[in-house]
Amino acid sequence: MNNPIITIQQTDLLSDNWYLLNKVTFEYKKEDETIETHVREVYDRGNGAAILLYNSAQKTVILTRQFRLPTYLNGNKTGMMIEVCAGLLDKDHPEQCIIRETEEETGYRLSTVHKVFETYMSPGAVTEILYLFVGEYDASMKVNEGGGLASEQENIEVLEYTFDQAYAMIATGEIKDAKTIMLLQHAKINNLV
Repeated sequence: MNNPIITIQQTDLLSDNWYLLNKVTFEYKKEDETIETHVREVYDRGNGAAILLYNSAQKTVILTRQFRLPTYLNGNKTGMMIEVCAGLLDKDHPEQCIIRETEEETGYRLSTVHKVFETYMSPGAVTEILYLFVGEYDASMKVNEGGGLASEQENIEVLEYTFDQAYAMIATGEIKDAKTIMLLQHAKINNLV
């Protein structure tokens, strides 16, 4: 953190119940050299990884569906979201994380994945960097039913769509998850499927 126009004055822990929520007071030096004091709440849940599983021969993708409480509280009538497989790094390297999460959530065991980019999903409030990957799958890689870990209270439905079906679900609003939209668009732009 070497930005000469920012000086962190104080950090107060507001919650560490699930992840960390801090109130940060900082000074911001403007171009005219005046200094403003800002106070922001910052949520630190760690970094994550997500992957679009695609089968170029069959022209299909694997997605998941699960309940997401924040969407339910903000107008999603069922709270169910269709998404790419994703998870928190939990101190793993991003590639290790997404290979582990892919098997836990979808039942597919991948040996290689390809990183396409990194993104901050909500940079005004959340510290998380999300590492986005693509990976090719086929039926021989299916080692279990997926669905997530019971110990993590995951209830994940594994879905397989044609790429065209999944891509069309962006326009219909059936897919509203940003990381999923970005990875489907990446696949379209790069003719992966």
